[in-house]
Amino acid sequence: MSQVKIFWDPMGFQLDSLTDTRYSSLTDGDTPKVLTSIRMLSIDTPETHYMGNPSNHDPKLTQLADWIMEGKSPVNEGLAQHLLPKLATGSAGTLQKTQGEAAKKVFEGLIEEKLTKSNGKKRNVFLWAADEHYDQYGRLLAYVSPYYTPKERDSMSLGQRATFNLLMVESGWAASFPIYPSLPKHVDLEMLHRAAREAFEKKKGAWAEEHYVPGYEYRMCMKLYEVTKKLTAGKTSTSKEKYGWVERFCVDMTTREIFYPQNYYKVKPYNRIFIWPEHVTEAVGRLNLTPPLDE
Repeated sequence: MSQVKIFWDPMGFQLDSLTDTRYSSLTDGDTPKVLTSIRMLSIDTPETHYMGNPSNHDPKLTQLADWIMEGKSPVNEGLAQHLLPKLATGSAGTLQKTQGEAAKKVFEGLIEEKLTKSNGKKRNVFLWAADEHYDQYGRLLAYVSPYYTPKERDSMSLGQRATFNLLMVESGWAASFPIYPSLPKHVDLEMLHRAAREAFEKKKGAWAEEHYVPGYEYRMCMKLYEVTKKLTAGKTSTSKEKYGWVERFCVDMTTREIFYPQNYYKVKPYNRIFIWPEHVTEAVGRLNLTPPLDE
């Protein structure tokens, strides 16, 4: 029986390419080809170049750990205890970079495996964009899978024609990272949840490392470092600046409880759905969410 209590079936749409992007080539007078950057939905891999080379940020993250222990960072006690073991290693940035490169290699292997037909020819890819089409960097937000013909699909299970998004979560090299309203359909959300939980519990991929920092958590810590650096320097900060390093609310998809941004750690990684502040009111109604009992 499914543990997922959230029900969501977005309309979405299918496409080959759709964005403000770079021209690639031309096959005839009305058929241009373009290249576009895609941000794969509902997953997040470790970073390889966020704010520069993560390996160079080991000292910053170690300093952040010191600031947190000294009570100088605007972080609540529970989240502080969650982050400290990961940041105090002295190599949190290096681990992020190493795992990011490993995730890239795994994805390259999946691309080669899944897009190569038995006769050696290459498959096209199938794209499915959810309710939000682009991110702030102009990347198309989509689920990506090998393209199978209708005849092929008739003889395949959902698992056999899984998206690369799901396959990366199954491998353990991507954390589950669904963000409302760009959620997968209910059946796909169930598959994502099962894959994420199994990867977490069996310590697959990046989860094998005790101090693994998911990409979204790493980016959050880098923002927290910058905020704390400003505060320790005696510079004034607005409330938005002081607490804006973590903005998304977090929902437990198995209980429908919604948590304030700094309490996301209370939800198991495989149970998390994130919601931007501007979408909370709508999401509470559409997903029938409830406040946590211990908030």
